[in-house]
Amino acid sequence: MDYAENILETIGNTPLVKMNKLVEDLPCLVLAKYETFNPGNSVKDRMALQMIEDAEADGRLKPGGTIIEGTSGNTGMGLALAAIVKGYKCIFVMSDKQSKEKMDILRAVGAEVVVCPTDVEPDDPRSYYSVSKRMGEETPNSWYVNQYDNPSNAKGHYKTTGPEIWKQTDGKVTHFVVGVGTGGTVSGVGKYLKEQNPNIKVWGIDTYGSVFKKYHETGIFDEKEIYPYVTEGIGEDILPANVDFDIIDGFTKVTDKDAAVYTQKLAKEEGMFLGNSAGAAIKGVLQLKEHFGPDDIVVVLFHDHGSRYVGKMFNDDWMREMGYID
Repeated sequence: MDYAENILETIGNTPLVKMNKLVEDLPCLVLAKYETFNPGNSVKDRMALQMIEDAEADGRLKPGGTIIEGTSGNTGMGLALAAIVKGYKCIFVMSDKQSKEKMDILRAVGAEVVVCPTDVEPDDPRSYYSVSKRMGEETPNSWYVNQYDNPSNAKGHYKTTGPEIWKQTDGKVTHFVVGVGTGGTVSGVGKYLKEQNPNIKVWGIDTYGSVFKKYHETGIFDEKEIYPYVTEGIGEDILPANVDFDIIDGFTKVTDKDAAVYTQKLAKEEGMFLGNSAGAAIKGVLQLKEHFGPDDIVVVLFHDHGSRYVGKMFNDDWMREMGYID
């Protein structure tokens, strides 16, 4: 009989799916690494399990402990699934710009959710970075995950996502394109792929209001680049330790409107019901057209599932309110 011992054994080995209609003007083959097939419906299941296993191994996470993390939702889901199987409690701190669906889903799997304001500085005591760190210090028998600076984040992708893409493309991948938030996916996958073939290009998708693109190009952390944005799951107003800028060949920025519109296009034109960062990612691929040739194989990673965005990008009233559609 063929079965998994528990839900955690179903993480990984997600399919590559050929993109068709949306990329018909591109000269190359575009393949989507379709991470919603993970049990928590996102790429974050991989690094959540890796971070927990590493914390168990070195004693940071003890039996019956409480896992505390600031999350935009998907890392929380991955941590919560592992916590259920392994017997931990979870407290997740989120910013108020995240969709209601993400908060409801985390509560549905037994987590406590604390909501903080988005429009404050990262070092403000009300920010979700500050609140999660403080709760980690004040809660007995707890472990503060800190996915931004936790090396197990990138390690999880170096061990699983990168090798899968290399094997699935028979080593023919030429470009890897992915939205950048904590930096674990781009850095872990990029490191693995470049070790196999240094000529592979790694492109990060950034958003307006985030510091990554300018910092990568100039080495300057420009606070004038920082302002509130709508796109979820990518971009940052800090420089996470997991973002290895040496591995990334370049960034392209995608507007909030384009990310939202292309999230709908993926569903309606490719049958791909995906999250907001997938819309940003495929629009980013289109913006990079001049970098691709007829022999290239471009792998774009799609992070999460459309069910988390039903009240926003898949709600035409919300889209009209935002000025994204007529």
